[in-house]
Amino acid sequence: MKAAVITTYGDPAVLQIAERPRPQPGEQEVLIRVKAAGVNRPDVFQRMGKYPPPPGVPEDIPGLEVAGVIEACGAQVTEWKIGDAVCALIAGGGYAEYVTVAAGQCLPVPAGFSFVAAASLPETIFTVWSNVFQRGQLKAGEHFLVHGGSSGIGITAIQLAKAWGAKVFATAGTEEKCRECRELGAEVCINYKSQDFEQELQAAGVDVILDMIGGDYFEKNIRILRPEGRLVFINAMMGNTVPLNVMQLMQKRITITGSTLRSRDTAFKSALAADIRKQVWPLLTSGNFNPVVYQTFPLEAAAAAHALMESSQHTGKIILEIQ
Repeated sequence: MKAAVITTYGDPAVLQIAERPRPQPGEQEVLIRVKAAGVNRPDVFQRMGKYPPPPGVPEDIPGLEVAGVIEACGAQVTEWKIGDAVCALIAGGGYAEYVTVAAGQCLPVPAGFSFVAAASLPETIFTVWSNVFQRGQLKAGEHFLVHGGSSGIGITAIQLAKAWGAKVFATAGTEEKCRECRELGAEVCINYKSQDFEQELQAAGVDVILDMIGGDYFEKNIRILRPEGRLVFINAMMGNTVPLNVMQLMQKRITITGSTLRSRDTAFKSALAADIRKQVWPLLTSGNFNPVVYQTFPLEAAAAAHALMESSQHTGKIILEIQ
């Protein structure tokens, strides 16, 4: 099969097309003929040698989410059949014509969605549902803040939190991105290059914060959280060592948590997929959630897709199409 592989660690140009053996599904796995694959920030870190995949996952083929058609089923798979259109969260290997994945980590392509749109869903929806709604326990009527509102995670968090009845705040780096965040459902979007989000949100206060920034955002997050507030980390791009005022934590009864998804086991991811299918998938077909795809590239242009990801000029998702 054809795949976009990491030939050596480095800049986007190290991604090259190569032939790799077609994988074979295990007894509880399916083989997907990939039609589209999402490009995510962890793919960039893997290409740089900073985010190795879990054991058993191809080290040289990035890609954490795909959409396509089931080509083969393992002997113990009963919930899917050959020809089903699915999207799936995977631990790696998505930049290829074929990939295997545990059957429980697949979800049906929502009615009316293209493969490109479906490929934009798994990584962000799984991450947001697990962290904002399961760990963060966001409820209707609460105030929710997502940093990086124009990212794939951000546009997903904004829409899901809005659909759940929360009041949504976001941060982004340009006025245009702030406008797009507001169009998706954020009541307030703060341009972090010209405004201080702590000053802007101090009066309103926030119940749940989804943070991928870390660094000096930490103390500001703590100060704007309401009593019983929850701060949830999914990354710390600006630094993962931060000062903590324990008295503030105690006085406000704040919960600080976070998670990574890639290394979680199949049982966890399958249970998460089942909950998402029940709780989130109906929103996709009812018009309460719209995928935001900024640009698509052929698999052969994976390097260009990574260059765009690193530029941070995009809003929403970048997708590879595989012919």
